[in-house]
Amino acid sequence: MQPAWSPDLARRPEFEKAALRVRSLSLWYGESQALHDIELDVPERKITALIGPSGCGKSTLLRCINRMQDLIDGVRISGEILFHDRNVFAPDVDVFALRRRIGMVFQKSNPFPKSIYENVAYGSRIHGLRKRAQLDEIVEKSLVRAGLFDEVKDRLHESALGLSGGQQQRLCIARAIAVEPEVILLDEPCSALDPIATQKVEELMQELKERYTIVIVTHNMQQAARASDYTAFMYLGKVVEFGETGEIFVKPRVRATEDYIRGRFG
Repeated sequence: MQPAWSPDLARRPEFEKAALRVRSLSLWYGESQALHDIELDVPERKITALIGPSGCGKSTLLRCINRMQDLIDGVRISGEILFHDRNVFAPDVDVFALRRRIGMVFQKSNPFPKSIYENVAYGSRIHGLRKRAQLDEIVEKSLVRAGLFDEVKDRLHESALGLSGGQQQRLCIARAIAVEPEVILLDEPCSALDPIATQKVEELMQELKERYTIVIVTHNMQQAARASDYTAFMYLGKVVEFGETGEIFVKPRVRATEDYIRGRFG
């Protein structure tokens, strides 16, 4: 039996300073609809968590934000995602420039088979920066912000593949912020990490939100409760409820949200 909810109970706060505004967003994989009329404002310089059972559309929504869904054949999208009041799906949008401003870190850490230095410098190089002094500054600053510099400062020219899993994930975050994005998308960044590495990533997120807007997909309810400022509960491709994390976890207005958080399904 599927949990039911009343759509009029779902919180849909709108923020004066929203980094992203999702409006009537629907998505189909071929004939199968994965997202249904998503409405969501993502507040600027806050951490927004997307929670819900597997297959509910969390990662699909996340990947729409910086057009990663373009890489999948047979995808059809309607509606808008507004970034600086411009629809990211507009035909004249430069997708590469968009992904520079909206960076993404994936579930499985994916450092390039290059040195630690070259991983972080990669984005700046492909955008035409060649001066070594500038690259040095960007690499150090990004690693410092990612909380990794002190651990790797004597190993910058060694392979990134020699880092631990937690260090690799923080390296991927350093690589994302090296090109000075405004938004960072994190797709279950701690799912393969041990508790100590997870804690370091969560602490890093708290530091980064002073400069960046962060959207994180997580299956870990404790992580969402600890790390996020706002939480959206998704089910069957819809946003069921959205609000401040403390309210969502302590006093949800929608029964389906409470059932999921309490572990009654999902």
